[in-house]
Amino acid sequence: MNLGSFEMRYGLVAMVLGTWAFGCVGGSKGLTAEEKEKLKTYVLDTMPANVPTKLDVNFENKIRLLGFKAEPEIARPGADIKITYYWKCEDSVDEGWRLFTHVQDDASDHPIGNLDGEGPLRKIQGDKPVLGPDRWEKGKYYVDEQTYHVPDDVTGETISFYVGVWKGESRLRVLTGPNDGSNRAIAGKLKTGLSSAKAPPAPPPEPAIPRLMVRKTTDKITIDGVADEKVWATAASTGPLVDVGTGRLNSSFPVSGSVKLLWDDTHVYAFFSVKSSQFYMGFTDAKAQPADFTAAGQPKLWTKDTVEWMIDPDGDGDNKDYYELQFGPQTTKVFKSQFDTLQQPNGGPNGPFGHEDWDPKLKSVALVTKGPDGKPDGYSVEVAIPWAGFTKGNGKAPKPTDSWRMNFYAMKENSGVAWSPILGKGNFHHAPRFGRVMFVTPAPVASASASAPVAPPPPKPRP
Repeated sequence: MNLGSFEMRYGLVAMVLGTWAFGCVGGSKGLTAEEKEKLKTYVLDTMPANVPTKLDVNFENKIRLLGFKAEPEIARPGADIKITYYWKCEDSVDEGWRLFTHVQDDASDHPIGNLDGEGPLRKIQGDKPVLGPDRWEKGKYYVDEQTYHVPDDVTGETISFYVGVWKGESRLRVLTGPNDGSNRAIAGKLKTGLSSAKAPPAPPPEPAIPRLMVRKTTDKITIDGVADEKVWATAASTGPLVDVGTGRLNSSFPVSGSVKLLWDDTHVYAFFSVKSSQFYMGFTDAKAQPADFTAAGQPKLWTKDTVEWMIDPDGDGDNKDYYELQFGPQTTKVFKSQFDTLQQPNGGPNGPFGHEDWDPKLKSVALVTKGPDGKPDGYSVEVAIPWAGFTKGNGKAPKPTDSWRMNFYAMKENSGVAWSPILGKGNFHHAPRFGRVMFVTPAPVASASASAPVAPPPPKPRP
């Protein structure tokens, strides 16, 4: 999904990146005395106590959404309502980051409003918001007011407001708090006053946690980025990865993929197949590109293009003692880490994220794939990880019928598709939604035995 075009869908904001650089310091710089006076009521030293809906949505430890208010609380068709969001600046963001608001009719999942440039803080002055998050002051609270006209043709009993922080093709990641799986915070859901008779049928049941029976192999697998060994043809497959928020196939995403798995006594193997017409291969030097690498020197692959493999060896999905691996289209660029609890330890906006010194001694090879026209159409990644690397899983191969929790993603700019959808219940680290992988051995082939009893011939019919 092209985030830039989505934000522009309603033509409310001219997408022209500015040249200001006031990242969370000196929030009043560049404003006239008159503008400062007008905006001072929207910049607070403390969080108001009377906010009706309390939230805590964490955007990369930089921005937090702390509350939501609607006046009136019923969003009747044709009415104007005043919406207020309460934000806190925790740390600096680069120039050009802006707030977005998407409104959705919950009856049809259809967008019914884009308020990116609406409100005193977001008012476009020249080609920039007058007080966007790139001009916020660390430690301050910001009162973000908007007016929304509810369309006359709303059909659902409720409408939802989604907000976030965007720049170009990227969004700040939601680390914790209610969200839709695409780095949009679920700020509020308002009743429309419509009767249940006009409401749509009940939504389909939540997709079940997927399961995969992964067969043990004795064949030799060469890690070269090409699944040309015969055993890969019959390996367990996730099938097409699905929309991380809904669990349904979504052809509008700019990336798609699938994953196959195998195992033996020494390693677990994965083969990722990714389709994407464009992907980034510019991770080169941590010193020359500090914004592209963590404090520990690993590439931030999730900000561009990557596949991601989450592994919870004990299989209980409790977000304790789990692993994260990411592999981009460049063979030498791998992100790997181990977490004690949900995304902890965390060293701050630039990490380290988890224990980045974890080294499972894996081997991986990525290859760019080409379509019939000879142009790149995606990439594949083949991976072998020694069981000994999973020290939180006792460092040994699983026994047949052991079950681990895993999830797989194909990502582009912090969004993407998944094996097991998160359904807005957290972010990509949300282990309770990881799929279940059971390790099995091939069934023995039945054969005749010389010592086996021979069935007696059927009795002859009586004359």
